[in-house]
Amino acid sequence: MDETARATTNTADESAAPARATLDARAVAKAGATIAASTEVTVVEVPQWRGSGAPTAERLREGARLLAGMVPATHRVRVDVDDDDLPATAARVRSAVSEASGFVVTAGGDCGVELEPVAEALRRYGDRLVVVWFDAHGDLNTPATSPSGAFHGMVLRALTGEGPTGLVPDRPLDPRRIVLAGARDLDPGETVFIRSSGIQHVGAPPPTPAGPTSSAPPTTATSPTIPVPPTTATSPTVPAPPSTATSPTVPAPPSTATSPTVPAPLTTAISPAVPADLTAAASAAVPASLAAPEALTAAIASAVRDEGDPGERAAVYIHIDLDVLDPETFASVGSPAPGGLQPDQLLAMVRATADRFETAGLGITEYEPSRPEDQALLAPLVKALVEACARP
Repeated sequence: MDETARATTNTADESAAPARATLDARAVAKAGATIAASTEVTVVEVPQWRGSGAPTAERLREGARLLAGMVPATHRVRVDVDDDDLPATAARVRSAVSEASGFVVTAGGDCGVELEPVAEALRRYGDRLVVVWFDAHGDLNTPATSPSGAFHGMVLRALTGEGPTGLVPDRPLDPRRIVLAGARDLDPGETVFIRSSGIQHVGAPPPTPAGPTSSAPPTTATSPTIPVPPTTATSPTVPAPPSTATSPTVPAPPSTATSPTVPAPLTTAISPAVPADLTAAASAAVPASLAAPEALTAAIASAVRDEGDPGERAAVYIHIDLDVLDPETFASVGSPAPGGLQPDQLLAMVRATADRFETAGLGITEYEPSRPEDQALLAPLVKALVEACARP
């Protein structure tokens, strides 16, 4: 193990989330005990924040700590990050995940922490690997197309072989083996790349109509219900979720010229504006199908294109940026976008994927703790996601 990564071993029973939602606590505890008894789980905590362009990015340090504590794990590793050197941190993460035992859960930090866990899965599984990227954003920019210069918006593109120096893996991921899930806020350059590269896109569902007669979001028969946090109508002491369009508490990402969160080496190659030809080519929206478990598993199956292979042999790495959730339900993120998934929808899609395909790893990122009700929602959701993916 790299000397800059510290590992400690705990039982699942010793991991206690600081707050719980109203999900049945006994069911959550039972799920965690089942994981500990049947599957070795290592959680790798990476409190990286300098890859983010959000003005509140420093909250990601605490978010990574809290996320890691919510994972029912048998082994715990915390990577010491270098705030001024993203490639150095990536090397430490590579050491941690390559030496981790059992099923590995990466707890970020910004999305950039996923570079090495996905690269390690690609080394192990080769062309069997499909990456499912649950995220409001594409994370498919390059230094030349990124409006912000923040690496968390480039990491998936870097995995395909195009990225900042020192932040590109030795083996590129075939874009045709990427499935975007829930992405709804794409930059022009990302849209062009999606269209030209064969990346599949399973979009977010239309919003459920309000009212007592509206149907519940789709879920599987065994999925526990993740409750929606209380609103100000029922809990006067809890502020309402910020509006993603007008909320003064969620400012726009800073420009690359003044952002303190982007290391200098990443900003030198950033173009000041998206080229006009990319803007014109991306004028039409990327087609997106209904975000249902069946649509996602069909997309994964078709991503493995070996002749005679129907896709059943796929091994799936699941990345979850928590801004894939609708900010009206979960607002503790730095780059919210309206129209996201509900927690039950996310869990149903992950569960359906893990039921059909081998799971190569799980990453959960971009938690910026700001509201107690978000933490109460997240604790049982994280446990349920790990329980769905970490199977013997």
